[in-house]
Order: sequence, then C-alpha cells, then structure tokens
Amino acid sequence: MPVGPFGLDPLIWAPLRLALAVGLALFLVLNGALAQIYLERKLQAIMQDRLGPIHVGPQGLLQTLADAIKLLAKEDVRARLTDKWFFLAAPSIVFAPMLASYAVLPFAKDFVGVDLNVGVLYLATLGSMTVLGIVIAGWASNNKYSLVGGMRSAGQLISYEVPQLLSLITVVLVSGSLSMVQITESQHDFRINLFILPLAFVTYFIAALAETNRNPFDLPEAESELVAGFLTEYSGMRWGVFFLAEYGEVTVVSAILTTLWLGGWSGPWVDSLPILGVAYFTLKTYLIVLVFMWIRATLPRFRIDQLMSFCWKSLIPVTIANILVTAVLLLAFPTTRVPVAVANWLMLGAFVVAIPLLQRRRLAGVRARLRAEAERRAIAV
Repeated sequence: MPVGPFGLDPLIWAPLRLALAVGLALFLVLNGALAQIYLERKLQAIMQDRLGPIHVGPQGLLQTLADAIKLLAKEDVRARLTDKWFFLAAPSIVFAPMLASYAVLPFAKDFVGVDLNVGVLYLATLGSMTVLGIVIAGWASNNKYSLVGGMRSAGQLISYEVPQLLSLITVVLVSGSLSMVQITESQHDFRINLFILPLAFVTYFIAALAETNRNPFDLPEAESELVAGFLTEYSGMRWGVFFLAEYGEVTVVSAILTTLWLGGWSGPWVDSLPILGVAYFTLKTYLIVLVFMWIRATLPRFRIDQLMSFCWKSLIPVTIANILVTAVLLLAFPTTRVPVAVANWLMLGAFVVAIPLLQRRRLAGVRARLRAEAERRAIAV
C-alpha cells in the first residue's frame, strides 16, 4: 500500500495538503495586510513629519489589530435597494483571484505551490478578473457614486492591463519561457532582467500602480469626488475584504516584479542554504511594497482624462515599441543580451526625458486655448 508524507495514506494526505495550503495562504494574506497597513501608516507619518499610531500597544503596534477586530464585530449594513446577491458576491470576486495568484509564486527553489508551464499567463488571467468584482460592486450598490467608481475602474483597469501584459511579453521573449520558476532560474550571477529590460520594469510598475488602485491612480475610490467610490455602500468586514484584496494585490504584483526582473529567490549562499531564498524573495518583494507606499505619500491623484491619456498616448506606444525592438535584436543577436540591454536603457532614458516635455507641451496648448477663449469673450462683451 503506498504511503504519503508523514506515513499518511495518500487519500488522506491529498485533502489535508489542500486544507493546509489554503490555511497558509489565508494566514499570509491576512497577517501581511495587517503588517502592511501598520508599515504604511508609520512610513507616511515619517514622511509627513508626524507620529502616526502610538497609543494602542507599544509604538501603536496593536492599532491595526484593533481596527481588524472592530471590522469583524461591526454590523454588516446593506441598503434595501441594492441588488442583494451581486452586492454580497462582489468582495469574494475581488478577493479570490488575488488569493489564487499565490499558487504559482516561487518563494524559493522547490518551494512553489505548482510550477505551471504557463504561470505568467495564469497570473495575467487572474489579474483581469479583479475589474469584474469592482464593477459588480459599483452597479449592485444602486448608488450613483458607486456606479461612477465602478465605471472608472472598468476604463482604468482594462486600459492599463494592455501595457502591463505587453511588458510581461518582453520578459517572456528574453527568457524563452512562461514558467515563473524557469524565468527565475534564467537569472543568475547578477544577470537579472532588471539590467536587461529596465524599460519593461518601469512600464509594468506604472501599470501595476493603476491595476491596484494606488496613488496616483486611485480614481475608482477618489474620496474627494465620489465619497468612497465603489465602496460607498459597503460596511464591516465586506468593506474590509476589498482592502485585504488591495493590499494582497500590492504584494502579488511586487512578487511578480521580484520574480521576473529581480531574480526571485536568487542571492548569495542560496545554493548551500536554500532557506535563504525565502528571505531574499521576501526582502525584494517588500522593498517594492515600500516604493508603492512612498509614491502614495508623494504624488497627488491624476484626473481621469490625464490617467487615460497617459496610458493610451504614452505607455502603450512605448511598450509596443519595446517589444518590437527587443524581438528584432533577439533575432539579430540570439547568443547575447547586451544589444537588448543597451537599447532598453536608451529607450528608458528617452521615455523619462520625453514625458515631462510632452506634459509641458500639452499644458502650453491648454493655456493657449484658455487665453483665446478669454479674448473671444472680452471682444463679445
């Protein structure tokens, strides 16, 4: 009779392993969100020259836990005219794809839920499902602010998925694989994709900010305009699930950036001590999470027209050009990545210089139109 791990029967081990995996993932997501919320509060307090949480627990360590207990105990209020089943299902539709993404993230060598040979495609598919839950939440709330927030989300997330996926394609071209594990293993001895494909890293990072509704792309919530956007009618833990999903998505996209561009678990002495891979992966992921928080404390929110214009007029043409240049150079120089790296750094420099120039030109055009309109009104009077 076959024996599974720990001497268990395989028929018992299979469902037990599934339960352990789901429990571990939920534990990581819930505790990761609590840690990130506390970290973000303290980081923004430092940047804004204030104290942040200090009263609940030492240095305010228990403040986030107290907030979580409050949400769990809070009454779940639902307006009478909401579409009940869609309204109740929306948080789960947003949360489930984020949780499922952890299945293919390689935390270390031989420490991955499943090594799919189409792992990148799997993650891209799950990422596109989030917009569904947000739009359903806005529509089912039967509230004009929620509906506008949901429609903004549909336009924003669908638009920014395009440059996000195009950036992933560039990495797949260079690595020659869709497997997250194989892409990680292709980066070794400091030959990481960040040095070869810096432009793709930047474009994916910008699109990831928009996909996770983080500043300066948090238009679906936009408290100053839409009360709380698609979240307006939600309360209690249903409201909390949306934010758990948001912080979980920040961790997921940071982990994707770590895997595809920063070498994943790779680092000094990993071959002799594999457990170090988990530490390297976590450290790199949370460094990117810190950049997300830094940007939130620094940049103001875009207007919706600026957000969409930047995507379709700047980000998408740049990512398409990057794919074209990378593919041509890979065909011309199949044995070396140096030409691809040189071209990417040059294109990144041009992108960084061109964006402010284009913005100034656009503002000059707007000011000219406003002056012309003022002159016409003065003449009419």
